[in-house]
Amino acid sequence: MPIRIEILLLCLLVGAATYVFRFLPLRADLSAMRPGGILARFLAATGPASIATLFVVSVLPVLQGDLLSQAPLFSGVLAVLLGYQASKSVVTATLLGSAAYGAVFALI
Repeated sequence: MPIRIEILLLCLLVGAATYVFRFLPLRADLSAMRPGGILARFLAATGPASIATLFVVSVLPVLQGDLLSQAPLFSGVLAVLLGYQASKSVVTATLLGSAAYGAVFALI
């Protein structure tokens, strides 16, 4: 199957934008930035917004299946939420969510 040029250009554009978005904050001198300024708030919100976007994009295809195929997803998300609430550790919550997802996936 031949590569469609518009898909290739889209991938290159998204890759370049992602690179610039990650590279520029590392090169910028942020020492003079006000802690409560608009740029500081934008940079602080970027991480959680990216995580939420990736979560939604990953979950939507799973939600189109039957309820049984969604069980690993729901158990993993529930384990992450409960694990984070109990431990306040992202690492612990992620490990618990992965373990719950894997266990339920293996059982069904």
